[in-house]
Amino acid sequence: MQIFTFIFLVALLLTTLTQVWLAVRHIRHIRANQDRVPDDFASQISLVDHQKAADYTCDKTRAGYPAILLQAVLLLIFTLGGGLTALSGFWAQWLSDPLAHGILLIISTFMIVSIAEIPLSYYNTFVIEEKYGFNKMTPKMFFVDMVKHAALGLILGIPLLVCILLLMEEMGSNWWLYAWFAWIVFNLFVLAIYPTWIAPFFNKFTPLEDTTLKKRIEQLLEKCGFESSGLFVMDGSRRSSHGNAYFTGFGKTKRIVFFDTLLSRLKPSEIEAVLAHELGHFKHRHVFKRIAISFAMSLVFLWVLGYLMEQNWFYEGLGVSVSSVPSTAMALLLFFLVMPVFTFLFHPLSSIYSRKHEFEADAYAAQHASSDDLINALVKLYQDNAATLTPDPLHSAFYDSHPPAAIRVAHLQGQVR
Repeated sequence: MQIFTFIFLVALLLTTLTQVWLAVRHIRHIRANQDRVPDDFASQISLVDHQKAADYTCDKTRAGYPAILLQAVLLLIFTLGGGLTALSGFWAQWLSDPLAHGILLIISTFMIVSIAEIPLSYYNTFVIEEKYGFNKMTPKMFFVDMVKHAALGLILGIPLLVCILLLMEEMGSNWWLYAWFAWIVFNLFVLAIYPTWIAPFFNKFTPLEDTTLKKRIEQLLEKCGFESSGLFVMDGSRRSSHGNAYFTGFGKTKRIVFFDTLLSRLKPSEIEAVLAHELGHFKHRHVFKRIAISFAMSLVFLWVLGYLMEQNWFYEGLGVSVSSVPSTAMALLLFFLVMPVFTFLFHPLSSIYSRKHEFEADAYAAQHASSDDLINALVKLYQDNAATLTPDPLHSAFYDSHPPAAIRVAHLQGQVR
């Protein structure tokens, strides 16, 4: 066994066992606290709703076990099991052009992964979400959405993939720098077209018609110095009863979007507070900071890939014979398949950074709206979405981009209006 093969197997085992261990901790912690509503929420959330959230979260977490196992098994099959070598050989029988071969190798690999995950996604939607009254989708809508996602992925992904593979082939040892610029352009392009071209592909967006609420929101936007291309309501209730609100786009394409489920549940003052929180993200430039970090990390990853693709041990350690590597596509594919195994333990760093932004946005909302209204809105959202109030702290540190409910509410209670 090669040294890198051993390192890979240890990393995969450590990641898989950590994911299972975190899930077990999460379930045990929730069950240990399911018989008593936390004091800060006792006046607003009933014990029945608290226990429903516990059951829902535990069911979702248990449903994650097969997904964890499937990811590990597929990765082993593709790498040490010879799956990528076999798939590469299959396409080599039909295609002599390295670029076409590489594109189909990558596309077919991810299609196999997506198909393998369909039963798990179907179970989550039509068993768990259905059980707790959240699912509004039909099987037809489920599969139509799947086809739409696949079509969109091919329309956007193939040109990017062609560009990256050509740069890897033609630009010499510094190809990763040119590929990075292409990646930046692609992401900015997607951000620009998402509000008007991509999002309507899946949902219907209509202008906000409630004149009283619209006037209230426009006054808040003016006070905060935010310019938007419009206020829109999304028909989120077609698929789920979960609610949300978000900004999308940048520059002149910025939109404010409310789920119709959110508008039907919250009072105008609470909606204003939720929007003030989102405006806090804008004012603190959180989106731009996250994009900048994402671009910086992608540069590092591409540089690492540039080094690894020249190393025979990288291929052979993952079960791919160097003599069978037809193009740079194999290096690209191997890298992005195994990268999550080696980066999983760094997830808490991302969560810490994201939570810092959430606290800053909450503080901004408390200054420009009412902290009490934001607290009330959050409690309603926790209740409506059956979000647990008592997550395991370590599980939350790995996976949750937002602070736990109790910590977030306590932080808001310390804010001035």
